[in-house]
Parts: sequence; structure tokens; C-alpha cells
Amino acid sequence: MTRDHASLQRRPFLTPIWLTVLGALLGAALLVCVVWVWGTADSTMVIVIRHAEKRLDAGADPPLTPAGEARAAALSRMFGEAGAPGHIDAIYVSAALRNRLTAAPLAARLGLVPVVVPADDARGLARRVLHEHGGGRVLVVGHSDTVPDIVAALGGGAHLPPLGDSEYGTMYIVSVPRIGRANLLRIDY
Repeated sequence: MTRDHASLQRRPFLTPIWLTVLGALLGAALLVCVVWVWGTADSTMVIVIRHAEKRLDAGADPPLTPAGEARAAALSRMFGEAGAPGHIDAIYVSAALRNRLTAAPLAARLGLVPVVVPADDARGLARRVLHEHGGGRVLVVGHSDTVPDIVAALGGGAHLPPLGDSEYGTMYIVSVPRIGRANLLRIDY
């Protein structure tokens, strides 16, 4: 009988220690999950614009008009503070002169070299931007017929209206989180 009494004494004493260890392990696993979600929840901000106003009488690869140069300068003032929060980390343009000239003032102000990419591969561009600049801020300068495709490839909307021939001031800001759905903001500048 003494032996039964001793085993009853030990069992309640060991059970709380076992539950405490199990609770600590579960708590540590939960903490690791929370830290992982928090660390991967940052968003990539992609600003997609059409090139600025182009000269219509200058051949196949026209430069910018004075109004286009003013729009490119405005873009530089909007995003050109290198040390300020929200500055641009990278710039992607097509090989067209008007696209390179639109990005040139901002690139010079930030000390960046624009990356020239093919104009007809919106999905490849979206994958590259999100892979190489995850959590950063990127400017993409496209064309009237490529901007909706680029925004759609980033997850910002599959049915955007096409840009008109004289529509140069439309800016799409796509926030692409690592977890969840992209958000889209359309503004005029």
C-alpha cells in the first residue's frame, strides 16, 4: 500500500512539468511562424507609367516634346530624393528613346542606371522586378499598349482600360505583397 501511495504522489508532480515543456515548444513554434510571416510580409511597390509626351513628326523613335521634358522633370521631383523614404530603388525602361528620356532626369538625380528590357514581355518584366527588388520601389516606363499588360502581370487588374493616344499623365502604383493580393492605385500626375 505504501508503494501505491508513493506513485500517486509522483504522478501529479511530473504532469505539470511535461505540460510546461510541451507548452514552451508550441509557443516557440508559434513565435517562429509569426516572425517568418512578419519578415516576409513586406510589399514591393511598382510604379508603372507611360513615357512622357513625344514629338509626332520625328520618325520611328522620337524624342520628347518640351511638355514631355517638363513631365519627366516633374517625375524626378516626385521620386528623386535619394535619402528620403519612398525613393525609387530601380528603373526599368524599354529601348525606345522616349522611354529612356522620360526616366533620365530621375535616374540622374538618384544615381541609377535604368535597366533596358524588351517592351513586349510584360510577364517576364513583372517576374524580374518582383524577384530582384522584393520589398523595394521600382519605376517602370512603358508604352500606351504595354502599361495595362504590365499592371495586369503584377496582379493589379486584368481589365484596365487602354491608354489613349494623348494620355501621358496616368500613373499606376501597384503594391505587391509577398503574401496576399496586389493593390492598385491609379493617379494622374
